[in-house]
Amino acid sequence: MQYLISVIHDQAGLATPEEDAAIDVFNEQLRDKGHWVFAGGLAAPDTATVIDNRGGEALFTDGPFVESKEYLAGFWIIEAADLDVALELAAGGSKACNRKVEVRSFQ
Repeated sequence: MQYLISVIHDQAGLATPEEDAAIDVFNEQLRDKGHWVFAGGLAAPDTATVIDNRGGEALFTDGPFVESKEYLAGFWIIEAADLDVALELAAGGSKACNRKVEVRSFQ
């Protein structure tokens, strides 16, 4: 089963060089153990564009969808046998990036 591990950023600065190094080690562990599917970091929310095309014409708005002190800074998509394995892996990701994470399964 595949799971999304979302990294929730709630700190003043971005990742430190030490955190980046720990993330690289964690990523390598995911690859070595067959859990790696994909991962990526995201640009700051103020670089976002929200598109709403529910009406007759697409509306493009600069900036984040939601104003919040917490935001999605990155993510991992992993392969895990079950939720318990995914949660254990997510705990390692949280430690590596020094941020809170959220785990959700794909439907």
